[in-house]
Amino acid sequence: MIKKLIVISIICGLLLPSFSFAQLKSFQTPETLEEAKEMGEEVGQEVKKELPGILEKIWKEDVLPLWEKMYSWFITNIWPKIKSWFKEEVEPRVKEEVEKRKPIIEEEFKKEKEEIKEELPEVTKSLWERLKELIK
Repeated sequence: MIKKLIVISIICGLLLPSFSFAQLKSFQTPETLEEAKEMGEEVGQEVKKELPGILEKIWKEDVLPLWEKMYSWFITNIWPKIKSWFKEEVEPRVKEEVEKRKPIIEEEFKKEKEEIKEELPEVTKSLWERLKELIK
């Protein structure tokens, strides 16, 4: 089954691009370098004129609907599983770890608070001295 799918994909990949050449307007090879330059300029002008509209059309008709479908599918099929997994597995472990570390965190917080109280007079004094130096 997979081999058939691969063969069909290869055939389509080789044949489909060749069908697009049949849609081209009559194309004549330029005789001189000037004709080639003119043809290139004409193509460039046409591309400049048509490209924004083509890109907008592709975006609105192909890309955006595809992304909206993928988002909708993700929200309906995958997100509930992720949410339930988080609620059942991750959240309890995180809460347990927080409860385990809470006393340690509170103790560290008290130490930091005391250190700041001790350093505060020095910091304010040095700031005041710096301000005086700036004024001088």
